Amino acid sequence: MAEKIKTDLTEMLGIKYPIIMAPMFLVSNTAMTIAAIKSGITGAIPALNYRTDKEFRAALTEIRDKADGPFGINLIVNKSNIRMKEQLNTCVEMGVDFIITSLGSPRLVIEACKPKGIKVFCDVVDVEYALKVQEIGADAVIAVNSKAGGHAGPMSYTELIPLLVEKCTIPVISAGGVGTAAQFKEKLALGASGISMGSPFIATEEAGVSEDYKRACVDYGADDIVMTTKLSGTPCTVINTPYVQEIGTKQSWIEKLLNKNKTLKKYAKMLTFYKGMKSLQKAAFSATYKTVWCAGPSIEYVKSIRPVRDIVEELVA
Repeated sequence: MAEKIKTDLTEMLGIKYPIIMAPMFLVSNTAMTIAAIKSGITGAIPALNYRTDKEFRAALTEIRDKADGPFGINLIVNKSNIRMKEQLNTCVEMGVDFIITSLGSPRLVIEACKPKGIKVFCDVVDVEYALKVQEIGADAVIAVNSKAGGHAGPMSYTELIPLLVEKCTIPVISAGGVGTAAQFKEKLALGASGISMGSPFIATEEAGVSEDYKRACVDYGADDIVMTTKLSGTPCTVINTPYVQEIGTKQSWIEKLLNKNKTLKKYAKMLTFYKGMKSLQKAAFSATYKTVWCAGPSIEYVKSIRPVRDIVEELVA
C-alpha cells in the first residue's frame, strides 16, 4: 500500500487515507465496512439499513469485533425517519466514531455526540447551509456535488469545494466525481480534506447486493445515470435500465398533489419515502434488471467486480 496521506480528515479519525466509503442505502454492510477499515480508510452505514435496533446493535458489535479502526453511521435527520432518536441513542451508547447527517438539521445529533467525542459530519450542497451547521458545532461538512450518487447537489465540485474551503473553518469532504486516482488527487488539490465515495464500491466482492446490480455498475456508465423522484420524493440518481425507462422517473399526479397539500405533505413524504425504501429493498437483492438501482456517474470507471482493498489501493497508488 501507498504511504499515508496526511489531511485534517486522517488526523481527526486516525486513518491512513482520507477516504470515507459512503453510506449507501441497502448496499453498505458490515463486510464492506470491515474491509474498508482494514484497507486504511473508513466507512459508514445508513442506520436505516437495519429494520430493528437489535439488528443495528449486532452490526455495530460485529464491526468492532472484526476490525480495529473508526467507522460511522449515517442518520436521516428529517421527520420522515421516525426512528432517528432511537438510532442516535444507540450510536451514542455504543460509541461509533462519527455520524453523517443527511436531509435535515443536525442540531440534536451534535448536542448528543459532542459530550461523547463522536464527530459529526453534515451533508451540505451550498455555503449557506454549510455555515449553519458549522455554527451549531459540526466537525466537518460533506460537500455533495452534482456528480454524487443518490441525492446529488446542484453545484459542480470545481465550484463547490473552493467556495466551502474559503468560507468554512472546518474541514470540507468532497462527495461525488471520484472513480480514479487522478480524480481523488484533484479533489484534494481543490482544498478538500478527503472524499466520500460510494458507487464504485457497489461492484465489490464484499457488497451483499445481487450480482445483477453489481454487473449493472460494470456494464453501464455515466451517460446511463438519471434522476428520479419516485424513490424518496427527493431527486435521486439511478441507473437508467429498461425497467426505469418503462416506469418513468417522475412522480405521478397523485403523488404531486399530496406533496402540494400543506396538511398532507408531511405524511405524503413519509409514504413516498417508505415506498421508495421498499422499492430499493427489492432492487438491491433481486436477480433481474426489472428493478431500480441507485448509483452515481462514477460507475463509468468500474470495469470489474473486485475486493474493496483493490479499489483503495488503486485510488491511493
